[in-house]
Amino acid sequence: MSVPPLTVLIVDDHFVVRSGLAASLELDDSIVVVGEAERGEEVVAAYRQHRPRVVLMDLQLPGMGGIAATAALRTFDTNARVLIFSTFARDDEIQAALDAGALGYLQKSATRDELLDALRTVAQGRRYLFPELARRLNALRLGPAITAREREILAMIAGGRANKEIAAALAISEDTVKRHVSHILEKLDVNDRAQATAEAIRRGIVKMAE
Repeated sequence: MSVPPLTVLIVDDHFVVRSGLAASLELDDSIVVVGEAERGEEVVAAYRQHRPRVVLMDLQLPGMGGIAATAALRTFDTNARVLIFSTFARDDEIQAALDAGALGYLQKSATRDELLDALRTVAQGRRYLFPELARRLNALRLGPAITAREREILAMIAGGRANKEIAAALAISEDTVKRHVSHILEKLDVNDRAQATAEAIRRGIVKMAE
């Protein structure tokens, strides 16, 4: 008795990406791309029509983003299996997607074999994350939460601004900034501002562009 193919719905706002993915995946006889969607708002309708085993979801979509689309899909069908496939995402964005119901995350720079492995893992209802990412997300979840104000200050620290400049920009006292910085170092388990910047970027708390 033959094994039914693994059916995939591709959600990406770029036609070339969708077409390239479909062509690459279907080189494997065990994979069939049954549908495509270019906006988050289209995902539930496309899923209802095609009933794929796995939804391959980009995070950066116009209108409803991939996280919201994943949540909407899982509300429609709690058994829906979503693999996030995105160019770049911060650790907290990946965690938000997992919290919304996604089973895995893979960067678009991954190899075809890695993508096939991820799809097959998620199709079985199992989580797919690289070990290093899983470790970082675990630390993010278990560690003390970085507040919105601390995130602001971290971004300014990463931009090379001194405490005095940060205080002026946020209209707070320099002593208050120093207390925030002390809390940030403690929460990130680092010793100085340079280490805090490196750790914040590694965790995805701030982007390098900031």
